[in-house]
Amino acid sequence: MHFSSPKMVCETKIVADEHDAIPGTKKESIMWSSPPSSAALNPAEAKDVRKDAVFIREFELGDQEEVRRIFYEGIMERIPNTAFRGLRQQPKTQFLYALLTVMCFYVTKSVTLTCCAPLILMGARYYYSRKVIQSYLDCALHTDMADIEAYYMKPTGSCFWVAVLDGHVVGIVAAQGREDDNTVELRRMSVDSRYRGKGIAKALGRRVLEFAVRNNYAAVVLGTTAVKLAAHKLYESLGFRRTGQSEDYRLPGMSRSPLERLFFQIRYSRYRLQLREE
Repeated sequence: MHFSSPKMVCETKIVADEHDAIPGTKKESIMWSSPPSSAALNPAEAKDVRKDAVFIREFELGDQEEVRRIFYEGIMERIPNTAFRGLRQQPKTQFLYALLTVMCFYVTKSVTLTCCAPLILMGARYYYSRKVIQSYLDCALHTDMADIEAYYMKPTGSCFWVAVLDGHVVGIVAAQGREDDNTVELRRMSVDSRYRGKGIAKALGRRVLEFAVRNNYAAVVLGTTAVKLAAHKLYESLGFRRTGQSEDYRLPGMSRSPLERLFFQIRYSRYRLQLREE
């Protein structure tokens, strides 16, 4: 099969939930809502179900502002997650910080300064996390997220969808075809923080899988630096298998200076869902 070659853009950031959804085709909108009870619904209950229904459809130009907002807010959540929660996944860094704290007491003999050392280290982690992630965000907002039509809607083998709830865009996801290995990459998945826990992320993920099957791709791949366990559980629940992991991944905007390497670490995981043998 033949697809036009997509442009290179910044790596994806994914915000995930763990709930079921119903897939749909590329050219048709789909609707998802919480399943009703076995008893028949009265008119008032039926109205509530319709109000809670989530529609997934293709991106339209009028969605641009809300799409960029959801993406921006999802990325900004990464700053404290990477600075603080991500430290749990870095045992070597924990040991180094503990050693620096002990050295502070050995050199200064000051209990006050020693007690302040962990706060200073965490403050430095937050500063460098913010610096790197904002540089990454700036890159993304000036490449594919600045012109979704050109990057995802016009090229053959790619697409961008939005999830709509009660008339508001509440989630986004993209599929970008790769001609070299006949795979499609799941990218830019994010759900508005106010609407998580409704299965929207899984519905968006299944939308990409349905798109890949209908367009005869051999596999769906993704890369993520997500810290939250929920994201990784989501991929596994969709059938993805982890194929690799790197502790030395470089985001756009990283300088790799000694101080940045000391206070900013990120783990990059690669996933793959094989749809058919080549």
